[in-house]
Amino acid sequence: MSPLLAGKPTPAGAVYDGKGVNFALFSRHAERVELCLFDKSGKETRWALPARTGDVWHGYLSEGEPGQRYGYRVHGPWQPENGHRFNANKLLIDPCALAVEGTVSDDARFLGGERERETQDNAAIAPKSVVVSGDFDWENDRPPRVPWGSTVLYEAHVRGLTLTHPDLPPEIRGTYAALGHPVMIAHFTRLGITSLELLPVACFADEPRLLQMGLSNYWGYNPMALWALDERYAAGDCARNEFRQAVKALHQAGIEVILDVVFNHTAELEEIGPTLSLRGVDNKSYYWLDDHGGYQNWTGCGNTLNVSQMSAWTLDCLRYWVEAYHVDGFRFDLAPVLGRTPDFRRDAAFFTALAADPLLSTCKMIAEPWDIGPNGYQMGNFPGPFAEWNDRFRDVMRRFWLHGDVANGEFARRFAASAEDFSDAGRLPSASVNLLTAHDGFTLRDLLSFNDKHNDANGEHNRDGHGSNFSHNHGVEGLEAPESVLVRRRDSARALLATLLLSQGTPMLLAGDELGNTQHGNNNAYCQDNALSWIDWQAIDHDLFDFTAALIHLRRRIPALQCDSWWQPDDNNVKWLDQYAQPLNADGWQHSAHRLQIHLSHDWIFTLNATEEVCDFLLPQGEWCAIPPFAGDDNPTSTTVWHAPPHGVCAFHKQS
Repeated sequence: MSPLLAGKPTPAGAVYDGKGVNFALFSRHAERVELCLFDKSGKETRWALPARTGDVWHGYLSEGEPGQRYGYRVHGPWQPENGHRFNANKLLIDPCALAVEGTVSDDARFLGGERERETQDNAAIAPKSVVVSGDFDWENDRPPRVPWGSTVLYEAHVRGLTLTHPDLPPEIRGTYAALGHPVMIAHFTRLGITSLELLPVACFADEPRLLQMGLSNYWGYNPMALWALDERYAAGDCARNEFRQAVKALHQAGIEVILDVVFNHTAELEEIGPTLSLRGVDNKSYYWLDDHGGYQNWTGCGNTLNVSQMSAWTLDCLRYWVEAYHVDGFRFDLAPVLGRTPDFRRDAAFFTALAADPLLSTCKMIAEPWDIGPNGYQMGNFPGPFAEWNDRFRDVMRRFWLHGDVANGEFARRFAASAEDFSDAGRLPSASVNLLTAHDGFTLRDLLSFNDKHNDANGEHNRDGHGSNFSHNHGVEGLEAPESVLVRRRDSARALLATLLLSQGTPMLLAGDELGNTQHGNNNAYCQDNALSWIDWQAIDHDLFDFTAALIHLRRRIPALQCDSWWQPDDNNVKWLDQYAQPLNADGWQHSAHRLQIHLSHDWIFTLNATEEVCDFLLPQGEWCAIPPFAGDDNPTSTTVWHAPPHGVCAFHKQS
């Protein structure tokens, strides 16, 4: 006789109520669902879920407890041509599992079959969902709620950020615990960033192709359980509380935590990929399919999640991360998938529901505004409350400083938060997330040291990674170069950082760029969980760190960069001047001589000399003083004419 009572259809997943566990699983097209319980020895016991309410199958296990390992076998039709791929021979992860034990290998038993149903049972090797409890003392934790206008994002990988840091206890390096350690908080605080944006921490799998090459998915953009924290970054035996403790410590320091999330595809990959969860639970509901039951591959990863159809599940997942882990926002990978119907719509149901949600609407939301589906490039088209990665800023600033083929007008448009892309529909300048580099691409040092990508270690014969980087090695390919080349690279790094951190919009800094970190020319190190990708804390460029930190702190002093309102021609927020302190005329906007002055908030001047020569700038009327991080021992205390060095930015403050 089954020990399961009928239970309730909500909440989704496996929820412990202090007396037992309620199990609830959505599957619109299933014919029968078996709950599979595993004891400590791995012995499996199966019980059919006894009740169904609408499309939710459910049951209640009296005396069930946290720590119980479980999975599902879902029975239904095998009709690939109609999108149905039910296979009860495969143990499935709960789509709402809050913890997962085990990993995925390249064992053929994970395969569910492409055209014919695979009959091998995989329970002995399959990851197991785990029932958890919600116990954690958050004390008086409160979200920092950093205003968008004051936000400085810092994109980092949990493991790579801290694994080699010599001042951290060895046992916590590369883990969640390290994120909240005083050593790291001191680094974040001295640097001045406000928001730590973490690459995926939801449970993910390594692709079989990588495993067969002896590699792994380092970045984590291959999710298999989107509600579950990945255990591989835990120092101890409770990843959940370790991560919560880190969030709490960061909040106490006034630093937000933003998670990179992947709601565009899963680790089940293409039709011949492993059956792990959603494919076997209800393939036709969770994925975008074509007229023949095959996957729409708008992500380049083999499948595409149908958020339009599963928006409630997606929103519930996001709410869970905010409620259970107190995270402050999300960056969405390949975000046009969120608005596909299948055409992208900024009024898609998911966006509407997100904006109306009383909890999620208070969080920071950031979109990577492109996928590879039809009309997949959607920068500027997302609705509020989204901000968006601005690759046009990235490319224009690289070209301006490194190639000299950008007119002053185009530079100014990007410096002023790309208003033509973001100012409609009431969006603010902060909607433009300005970046020079990110996890996907060259580091800043490599951008200035390599003309070509060097991705041979990835096992794809250097075919992977972006080919159009607008990088410039300054005449020598590689890190080693004559001193004169290294000086030019240093100047270019400082000019690029100054442009990023003193532009209107929301700046995002790639972790390690402030330290001079390198990936030795690899611009797609997604599969390199080794010293190539880890930040080398033994090789820090201390001068570059001090320069970057001074820029961030300078940014806070300039009202025009903090107010988060669009600059108008008749206000004192910005004036665009030539090298003689005259307003740019029509020819000046079209010119690419790259000698500009930017006059902000009446009291601040930036001079930009992107030429090969020393250039004399006549500053506006008044007494001006060069300020850190630009002023050195040889700078005059005040000046009216500035002898600007080549490839450089300088900042001046008006003396009262």
